[in-house]
Amino acid sequence: MADQDRPVALVTGASRNIGRAIAVHLASKGHDLVVHVGQDREAGEETAAAVREAGGHAAVVAADLARPEEIPAMVEAAAGAFGRLDVVVNNAAIRPESVVDQISIEEWRRVMSICLDAPFLVSQAALRHLARSPAGSIVNIGGLTGHTGAENRVHVVTAKAGLVGLTKALAHDLAGQGIRVNCVAPGLIETNRGGVAVHRPAHHASRRNLLGHRGSPEDVAMAVAYLCGPEGRYLTGQTLHVNGGAYLP
Repeated sequence: MADQDRPVALVTGASRNIGRAIAVHLASKGHDLVVHVGQDREAGEETAAAVREAGGHAAVVAADLARPEEIPAMVEAAAGAFGRLDVVVNNAAIRPESVVDQISIEEWRRVMSICLDAPFLVSQAALRHLARSPAGSIVNIGGLTGHTGAENRVHVVTAKAGLVGLTKALAHDLAGQGIRVNCVAPGLIETNRGGVAVHRPAHHASRRNLLGHRGSPEDVAMAVAYLCGPEGRYLTGQTLHVNGGAYLP
C-alpha cells in the first residue's frame, strides 16, 4: 500500500537508461513512481523493481505515444495507480539518423509525434491532477542538439527545439494553477542497452566538453529531481543544461 503523503511521478520512456535513472532517483527522494513503457513491459518491470529497491512504490503503464488516442487512458491509469499525480517527466523519445533528402513524411511525423506531440498531450491530460498537487511539476527532457543543431537529425533537432518552446509556453499558461514547467537538456550522456554502449551518432565524434568526460543518466536524474523538488520551487520556464560544458547558453 502506497503512502498517500508521498508525491507520485509519471516518467515516460522509463524502461531503461535516462528514464530508468530518473525513476529510481525520484524514488530515492521520496516519490512513488508510475513507469511508462511503449512495448517492453519486461524492462519496465525491471525499472519498477529498481524503484522499489530505492524505497518507492511502483506501477507500470503501457501506451504507444505515437497514438494520441492511447495517451488519456494511460495518464488516467497513472493517476489512479496511487490516487494522485504530482510530477510528469516527459522523457520518451526516438532519435533516428537520416539524410535530410531521404526523410519520409511518415518518419518525420513519427519523430514529432513521440518527441513533441506526446509531451504536450501527456501534460494536457495530466493537468487536472497536477493542479490538485501542492507542488505540481512538469519536466521535459530536451537535448543538446536542439540548441546546437546536428547533421542527419533534422527531425529530431526540430522536435527538441520545439520542446523548449513548449516548456516556455506551458510555464506561462500553467503558473496560475501552481504548476511549474521546466526542461532538462542532456548532452554527451553515456547510455547502455543490454550492457552494451549505445551507438553514438556521428556528430558526437566532434563534441567536446569542458569537464573532459561523458555524463551518466544519474547526472540527468539529479537535475530532474532538483527541478521538480522543493529546491526548485522558484524555477519555471527554464532549461537546465546537463552536458559538462559542451554548450554554454
